[in-house]
Amino acid sequence: MTESQLHLANVKRSGEILAAALAGRAPKIAIILGSGLGGLADRIERAVTVPYAELPGFPVLTVMGHTGALVAGLLNGVPVIVLKGRKHFYETDDPYPLKTMVRTLRAVGVETLFLSNAAGSLRASIGVSQLMLITDHINFLGLNPLTGANDESFGPRFFGMSDAWDPQLSAKISAAAAQEKIPLHRGVYLAFRGPSFETPAEIRMAQIWGADAVGMSSVPECLIARHCGLKVVGVSCITNMGAGLSDEQLTHAHTLENAAKGAADFERLVSAAVPLLAS
Repeated sequence: MTESQLHLANVKRSGEILAAALAGRAPKIAIILGSGLGGLADRIERAVTVPYAELPGFPVLTVMGHTGALVAGLLNGVPVIVLKGRKHFYETDDPYPLKTMVRTLRAVGVETLFLSNAAGSLRASIGVSQLMLITDHINFLGLNPLTGANDESFGPRFFGMSDAWDPQLSAKISAAAAQEKIPLHRGVYLAFRGPSFETPAEIRMAQIWGADAVGMSSVPECLIARHCGLKVVGVSCITNMGAGLSDEQLTHAHTLENAAKGAADFERLVSAAVPLLAS
């Protein structure tokens, strides 16, 4: 069996396992939780939990703050799937676990993928523990998870990314933030490969390019999702200022600590947004 054939088999089998766990429920929204934002899963009612380990081809996670479980249930009355963690491309060169995860969501009827992440701010006006709606992205990972043979059953060889972060869904996120009186910035997210944090020179470069926040995730998921027809919307939780923009020492523990400070607003925002996204 080729790698591509194994991937197809994994998507099919994981879809069957997940569909059985959903027991007739048909969530249209899936939410991938970034570092330090896993607490949203605790708000899910009538929850069913499926560890990634039980889903063939799903990622094996190694990073603190990423649990590695899928939780399905109701959030503010809306059926959703919440994914506690992702595989980053500083952990692997293999795109298939991430492709399996996103494509399995499509296989069980998900239509909208809500991405979240911890990010570093490039703008003094976007402070630590605040939230930023992702309006566009810059892929500086040095890779694209869709490189290689294309499977037309998922999507076309070439596809547009002009509205990769769906404007209509983004407007609904903004409306939910206004409703909850949660400050929500708007900006461009730039993805670095990691695992090292950026240098001050790289941060200055990112600012010149027009980025407003930097991180190490979300862009690959967006690419995979858009390729297979899912709509995408996303929010960054700002956990630090970019290197050279403050005196803080950047560490992953620091990222998790500041993500926790912004998690309450993030959870309120997503809970308020899902009924709007489902309408």
